[in-house]
Amino acid sequence: MLRRSIYKTPAQLRSMVEPGLITAAALAEVRGLVAPGVTTLELDAAASAVIRGRGAVSNFQMVRGYRYTVCTSVNQEVVHGIPTDRVLQPGDIVSIDAGAEFRGWNGDSAITIVVPDPDRPELVAERERLSQVTEGSLWAGIAALATASHLAEIGAAIQGHIEANQPDGAPYGILREYVGHGIGRKMHESPSVFNYRVSDPGPEVRPGLAVAIEPMVVIGSDETFVEDDGWTVSTVDGTAGSHWEHSVAVHDGGIWVLTAPDGGAAGLAPFGVTPRQIS
Repeated sequence: MLRRSIYKTPAQLRSMVEPGLITAAALAEVRGLVAPGVTTLELDAAASAVIRGRGAVSNFQMVRGYRYTVCTSVNQEVVHGIPTDRVLQPGDIVSIDAGAEFRGWNGDSAITIVVPDPDRPELVAERERLSQVTEGSLWAGIAALATASHLAEIGAAIQGHIEANQPDGAPYGILREYVGHGIGRKMHESPSVFNYRVSDPGPEVRPGLAVAIEPMVVIGSDETFVEDDGWTVSTVDGTAGSHWEHSVAVHDGGIWVLTAPDGGAAGLAPFGVTPRQIS
């Protein structure tokens, strides 16, 4: 069987820009709706309206057996949570994972939001810190991609950032069973993108590489299980999780974050990296 290269042409990378922007727009819409009293199904409907309104389809719905537009994971649910009539409560931490396919190319991205709760400021602060460290580790991994020679350097940067910023005496857990991936004609392609240090250097980082980097971090143990619904991944110890993700392209001029409207400029600035548009 013919094996497709993991590296794409400049024209193919350019074709991934629009599905990335559509994915970003769907998440921006959902972000503005997260509040106490809102159901996760309502968030799903909002994302669906944006994606379909821009002539795309949810690539999550192209996964066999999954009929929703996004994944909504709340509190101890880390990834792959199914939208339901569950009503969001003050203090909830909510991860939203979305993806769009447009003209045969894919985008994939995720954000985490903590619902305000004035009655439990310590809980909110704990969860906000988890989300901020997870998002920071994502940008550390993307920044590493700009100068990396091999893909394993991304996981080392992610883990290093988490270790440097987690609470003293209370190390965060990094999910081991769920990792990032290549992206292109399919939402999930080779290669795997680890969120932690590994001994294998992995594929060479060079122009044409397109990957979805997605650290999944929890307050406690990284041990998880799949709920009875067959999808939702939750922590065994019941501690909260956070999930952040971006799709990123490596090209002749540098890197470009496909699922960020500014190409990743704001997120990469603290790392001294300037993204370059795909020519």
